[in-house]
Amino acid sequence: MWCDNCLLVLPLRAGAIAWAVVIAAYSLAGGLFLLMSGQYLFFVYPEWFIYGGIGVGVCAVACINAITLSNRSLVWARVCHFLWPFIIVICGVRAIFMIWELNRGKDKIIWECQNGGQLWNTTPEAGYDNTARFPDGICGPGWQSLFTAFIISILVDLAFQMYMFFLNWRFMKRLMRYTEMKGPYGNYYRA
Repeated sequence: MWCDNCLLVLPLRAGAIAWAVVIAAYSLAGGLFLLMSGQYLFFVYPEWFIYGGIGVGVCAVACINAITLSNRSLVWARVCHFLWPFIIVICGVRAIFMIWELNRGKDKIIWECQNGGQLWNTTPEAGYDNTARFPDGICGPGWQSLFTAFIISILVDLAFQMYMFFLNWRFMKRLMRYTEMKGPYGNYYRA
């Protein structure tokens, strides 16, 4: 028999809502960063839009999951339970491509940092506006520190998503198990 409180860092419902809000917040921030400044890190045209779009998609699923948990909805818990494995696999593949492309574009990123944040291989004659600059905070620590922090943050992101999948599964099973019980506040158990 499964232990109802095993592997829980926080209380199930409130902790899972907080976990989903954290995932939504950093996924939205990362997605928007990639959508606005991703061209300084990834050099094939639609690449940063794809990566940023996936981040915004993770934010959307995490928000749906937080609303699901707050409403105690079994139907939406099942929807999130269906979506999280796909999101985790897509983010895992995205992580591999992002790490590969960052390592491949290392020389271009170093060039951008050494040239005042100018976008690699852009000229005003080609129609590029050279007034936009690469964020200074990215270039400060150096390439190896940036690359290491990027890899660690991607691995932490995948671990957070896997734990959110577990929390959603645990909450869904609790709702399924206790739907027939009558609690003091109505005709169903308040998980």
